[in-house]
Amino acid sequence: MTDNTAGMPEGAAHAAWTPDGETVPRVSEEAVIAACATVYDPEIPVNIYDLGLIYAIEIGGDGGVKVEMTLTAPGCPAAQELPEQVRQAVLAVPGVSACTVETVWDPPWDQSRMSEEARLQLNMF
Repeated sequence: MTDNTAGMPEGAAHAAWTPDGETVPRVSEEAVIAACATVYDPEIPVNIYDLGLIYAIEIGGDGGVKVEMTLTAPGCPAAQELPEQVRQAVLAVPGVSACTVETVWDPPWDQSRMSEEARLQLNMF
């Protein structure tokens, strides 16, 4: 028996076989978070998940994913790029059938939303 999960991020969904054929993989929140964490703000060397820019992730039973995110500032030069990068990253997760990314401004982002790892990396204690 071979391990078909080699190279897959921890928590990634995988398909299963039944007598009727392959089933659609279930999308896990961990896999969506891992996908979001591959996206980086071009001005800050920390991924957007650890920066605290992802506010909500909703996963539908049909594999549709909705992500609510914000930016560090309304005038962020990457305002057009980052949501599209998140959408593309999430669409690459096995089992995701569609993804919408909504940019929200309330509540406004502040440094308290950053993970401890991000604060250490940016020397923001």
